[in-house]
Amino acid sequence: MSDTEQDVLLCTTQDHVTTVSLNRPKQLNALSNALRAAITSTFLRLRDDDETHVIILTGIGRGFSAGLDLKELGQAGLRSGVSSADLHSAVTGVGKPIIAAINGFAITGGFELALMCDILIASTEARFADTHVRMGVVPGWGLSQRLARLIGASRAKELSFSGNYLDAATAERWGLVNRVLPADELLNHCQQLALDICSADPLTLQTVHQLIDYGCQHSLAEGLQEEHKRSIAHTGDVSAKKLEARRLSVQDRGRAQQPD
Repeated sequence: MSDTEQDVLLCTTQDHVTTVSLNRPKQLNALSNALRAAITSTFLRLRDDDETHVIILTGIGRGFSAGLDLKELGQAGLRSGVSSADLHSAVTGVGKPIIAAINGFAITGGFELALMCDILIASTEARFADTHVRMGVVPGWGLSQRLARLIGASRAKELSFSGNYLDAATAERWGLVNRVLPADELLNHCQQLALDICSADPLTLQTVHQLIDYGCQHSLAEGLQEEHKRSIAHTGDVSAKKLEARRLSVQDRGRAQQPD
């Protein structure tokens, strides 16, 4: 039976956190045409969904995603199905924080999908690999650019040139993922982090999100100039009353986070 978009992607929303789960566990969530179409249409919908403030992206089973479905590609070719540009644009253009809960294998296109996310959290079962050069395919979803910016050019070249696997502990040590958790704690941790993010001021969150992304794509001087411009524009909308209310809220939250 062939995949349908409804079958291969699960999407649930609670407390303004939407969890998007790739659902082809027998294929390690390989990105079939149907799954790529489902990811694209879902993220386009979430962009305009006022109920969704933060997104968690994860996989069902042992894989986050094993990359493009090579069996399907062997029959239909690389240019079949949803275009790479459409999927990449939909995910990176959603305009809301995305937490990647990397539960297992993240290979090649699946690795690229993880790198499109804002925050990467891995389970101890996570494994990363870039097999583009072994497949004779040039990356098209940003891996050659994003990976080096995260872990440095030398380490990125080691992974991409060799195609070797990287375990979760090394990924954390190299700065690829923020932290590594036992598999049964991964989603709960990501959901709590998402709730923490949801509790921030939404307009300021959106601005800071955009500024960090802008800085990653421009020089430091350009980034500082953009931050200065956006800060002046934003400050005009913040009243003394709002600042005092937020000060008290931040103070209370800080006290609650201190150990007893």
